[in-house]
Amino acid sequence: MAEDYIHHAQYYETDQMGCVHHSNYIRWMEEARIHMMEQMGCGYKMMEADGIMSPVLEVHCQYKSMARFDDRVAIRVWLKEYNGIRMTIAYEMRDARTGELRTTGESRHCFLDAGGHPLSLRRSHPKWDALFTQALEKAPLPAH
Repeated sequence: MAEDYIHHAQYYETDQMGCVHHSNYIRWMEEARIHMMEQMGCGYKMMEADGIMSPVLEVHCQYKSMARFDDRVAIRVWLKEYNGIRMTIAYEMRDARTGELRTTGESRHCFLDAGGHPLSLRRSHPKWDALFTQALEKAPLPAH
């Protein structure tokens, strides 16, 4: 289980109302996803060195409450689904101080080889498949 990723909201991420602009939460999801995968032992850089790409297929985000400049947001991220060909990653973003829920979301990904062809990690990269399978088994339940 990866530790929560902490993002410190920057001034440039806010809009005219002083709230973090909605588009930034998607970026924070990516930061947290990269952090989680590094904690799992399968960071993007290592995967790409092995010829594995993992593009985003879908992103969903539900905004619950506003984050503002200088807030610290704790992002819990976990592997929700994995079948060797695709994966779904879930996110919960909370105020790091109060625990108030800010946002929930999911991103779906597939695996491609360096030529852009679909890839089954189970068949072609069993080492990577084992890391993802292990992470799925250790996935925490979302905090409520």
